Amino acid sequence: MSEQIITPQTVSLDVDAGDDPAAVIGYLADRLASAGRTTDATVLARGALDREAKSATGLPGGIAIPHARAASVTAASLAMARLSRKVDFGAPDGPADLVFLIAAPEGGASEHMKLLSSLARSLVRPEFVDSLRAADSDERVVQLVDEAINPQPTQTPAATSTVATPETTPTAPDAGDADRRPSVVAITACPTGIAHTYMAADALKYAAERADVDFHVETQGSSATTSFDPQVIADADAVIFATDVGVKGKDRFRGKPVVASGVKRAINEPDAMIAEAVAASKNPSATVVSGAADDGAETEASGTAGVGLGGQVRQALMTGVSYMIPFVAAGGLLIALGFLPFLGGYEIANSTLDEAGSLSDGAFIALNNSLWDLPAGGVGQYIGAVLFAVGSLAMGMLVPVLAGYISFAIADRPGIAPGFVAGLVSVAVGASFIGGLVGGLIAGVVCLWIARIPLPQWARGLQPVVIIPLLGSMVIGVLLYMLLGKPLAWVTDQMTDALNSMSGGSAVVLGVVLGLMMCFDLGGPVNKAAYLFATTGLAIGGPAQLQIMAAVMCAGMVPPLAMALATVLRPQLFTEPERENGKAAWLLGASFISEGAIPFAATDPFRVIPSMMAGGALAGGLVMAFGVELRAPHGGIFVFFAMNNWILFLVALAAGTVLSAFAVITAKQWHANRQHAGRFEDVQTVPA
Repeated sequence: MSEQIITPQTVSLDVDAGDDPAAVIGYLADRLASAGRTTDATVLARGALDREAKSATGLPGGIAIPHARAASVTAASLAMARLSRKVDFGAPDGPADLVFLIAAPEGGASEHMKLLSSLARSLVRPEFVDSLRAADSDERVVQLVDEAINPQPTQTPAATSTVATPETTPTAPDAGDADRRPSVVAITACPTGIAHTYMAADALKYAAERADVDFHVETQGSSATTSFDPQVIADADAVIFATDVGVKGKDRFRGKPVVASGVKRAINEPDAMIAEAVAASKNPSATVVSGAADDGAETEASGTAGVGLGGQVRQALMTGVSYMIPFVAAGGLLIALGFLPFLGGYEIANSTLDEAGSLSDGAFIALNNSLWDLPAGGVGQYIGAVLFAVGSLAMGMLVPVLAGYISFAIADRPGIAPGFVAGLVSVAVGASFIGGLVGGLIAGVVCLWIARIPLPQWARGLQPVVIIPLLGSMVIGVLLYMLLGKPLAWVTDQMTDALNSMSGGSAVVLGVVLGLMMCFDLGGPVNKAAYLFATTGLAIGGPAQLQIMAAVMCAGMVPPLAMALATVLRPQLFTEPERENGKAAWLLGASFISEGAIPFAATDPFRVIPSMMAGGALAGGLVMAFGVELRAPHGGIFVFFAMNNWILFLVALAAGTVLSAFAVITAKQWHANRQHAGRFEDVQTVPA
């Protein structure tokens, strides 16, 4: 091992570190800081407590393994305390006296993750835990941990169980074993992928050995995942999903009897889960894997335990949003590039060239000109028009993609076509995003219901590729055209009319209202209604309409920029994926793509959305007060040339961004302090 993850300085034996998890975690974080393993103990401790709030880390046998990734951690590290006063970490059998704080760097390398996971997996071995309790010195603990994470190679006979990790390649059982013993495969995965993933894998492995069950497990954790050999899956009688996140490649197990739970149950009740899997393999009526989303989709298989109706709806909506965002980013940026003055200019959004007025100038030029037949503006105008046309088509796919993948999250691949149909019909009838959301959910439920209709054997092969798409598309299309589409379109129209009625009143009040609407649903129907109100006014012209367009764009740029700023100012309040999204949000916000803040709002709507609305309202009101005018319908910073005073526009944008950023930081900080029931400043550390 090139660098020890634990040293005598990070081991504390027989200490009183406090009476609650916050105190113990704070104590261990301070030990790591004293050893130079983290630059900020508070950041590390708060990260571990955030993880604790999602799922308690107490394990059977008096063990707790709080863990976190943090930017302040300089090297993968472990702090261990053997407590003289036990502390309750939420284990089912009582408080813990052995507590391990696992600290990983924010971008922890795979070799560090392997070391940490090896330790976590050792904790399910009673002899290892007993030796830790009997250790008479800090150095002895370090030696035991080193032996656990760096075992000496030994020659072992062919095992009856295989753990499919990066260090191990699964092998298929022979035919004789398959006849004599049941075969079970499992997937384990937790949100951080550091500890619970591997502990669940080994707990199930040992339980399978006790039950004389052939067993193979694939750990989808922080280290690289080695997937099952297809023959192992084919020979399996049942599958266990012990996960707190979506399973990657779930459709590999289609038709297999399944036992599903959170990862903690596999650690606490491995024998029960193995027994349930064996029983399911012999039960013709057992729940089976009906299919799953592609790798990385945050969805659960049909029959997953522990996910309520609200959670299932949220998962479906977030799947739709996650697939929609790339279209937003690509389409919005292409449109903005087309607006550049040395290319198409903002005029390509007008409709002056097409006699019917159904095509923008950009689309008309892209269709009717070429490099051999350039428009009057030359090659720059032609390229800009093509970029604008392509971007407009991509943006036009937002509602169908949203609806299609909401349906996909519910009904798997057979639900895609009916979902896309729901989105297309919603656009056609004017129901827009509201219709896409509602239509996608209905399409998914309808397809799932059709999939459960018993069919003769000869028709089952046609069910996913013909019967479900046909009947699902027909049902959702009829519902939207005949019943739901027009009422949903009426809602959008009413919001637009309400805005029009305000235009004669106070300009600042109107700017505030538009700012609130732009940030309320971040690209959803309310946002789109405000944007439509502004863009349709451009055709009328006049200072008032141009100011409305400026207010809408400024407010719409605030949410992604504010979230990007917040992740920079207080990164410890955000998860690693959120911090990555924050980096992209700078460009999305600068390009007037409000949807760049959706990943943040989806996971924490009650703190993010009100904070964004506050900044959007301020930005919109200031733009109207400053009298800033904008002649382009899109583009963000790329259309400053189309403003009468871009400096004042930037002042309003900066004010709104800063307000929203500080509001969301304050809200998240207050929530974290309440949730952890203790301030870090009050954590009393005990000297070793």
